[in-house]
Amino acid sequence: MAGYPASVRIREVGPRDGFQNEPEVIATADKVRLIEMLVASGLKRIEVTSFVRPDVIPQLADGAAVLAALERPEDVAFSVLIPNERGLDNALRERERFDEISVFLSASETHNRKNVNRSIAESLDGLERVITTAIAEGLRCEGVIATSFGCPYEGEVSPERVLGIAERLAAAGCAEIGFGDTTGMANPLQVDGFFTGMRSQLGAEGPAGPELTAHFHNTRGQGLANAVAALGQGIDSFESSFGELGGCPVPAGSTGNIASEDLVSMLHEMGIETGIDLEALLAASRAVQDVLGRPLGAHLLSAGPVDWEPGGVGG
Repeated sequence: MAGYPASVRIREVGPRDGFQNEPEVIATADKVRLIEMLVASGLKRIEVTSFVRPDVIPQLADGAAVLAALERPEDVAFSVLIPNERGLDNALRERERFDEISVFLSASETHNRKNVNRSIAESLDGLERVITTAIAEGLRCEGVIATSFGCPYEGEVSPERVLGIAERLAAAGCAEIGFGDTTGMANPLQVDGFFTGMRSQLGAEGPAGPELTAHFHNTRGQGLANAVAALGQGIDSFESSFGELGGCPVPAGSTGNIASEDLVSMLHEMGIETGIDLEALLAASRAVQDVLGRPLGAHLLSAGPVDWEPGGVGG
């Protein structure tokens, strides 16, 4: 379709970003089974866990066990979220079982302190050391900037501040920069202007520039609209979560990521390729819904895919 990318890459973050927000611990065997279903759907990038302190996020205390139990196909990249140097040291014990790391910080001082108890400057100093070590180990690095589109504590976050952080992460060696709408504050007009600036100023259109990834939350129902706005600016890399799992630990009320199945369905209806089997992805979402024992927010879990065949359900 004119004006939009012909194909899109999707990183599934549900096994990390989604699971970490669930109050009841999910069995390791269930996590492994669900990740294998996601792999079977055709997803090529999956964030499988995080090496955070188990007393902080008990849900992910079995990260090493999950990685050890997974078979990693050659054409699928597993990534892990790394909070700091100690987390990287722990992850490197499983080095042969994953391909990429994500590091993160917020563009808002207040959110960053509430989330990781550090200033932005302190976070950047530590993450630059993490990135240097990870690259030396042959790992691809993504730098994720939370609250890129607004902060629930500080309100507006200037694109210039986000750009400055992105430039530091890219200079440190991040091959990919992810921009997170962490609490669902973005709107499509804002997203359009944001990525117009980021693409030109970060050199994303050239061979030396980092890949730019959009990470939207559906807190206020604008997640897919924001994704379309990003597509219009040539963004062809997204992060999403099956079943619309996820959220943000701070503040309360920050609901899930855009649902992977809703995103894939929309892209397919727009004629944009993803390489993902939508029915297989829906099967994974139904399975996680069964594991959690409650309805999830993804629209396709209720409505199902669009049926254009004669005799299908009409509007």
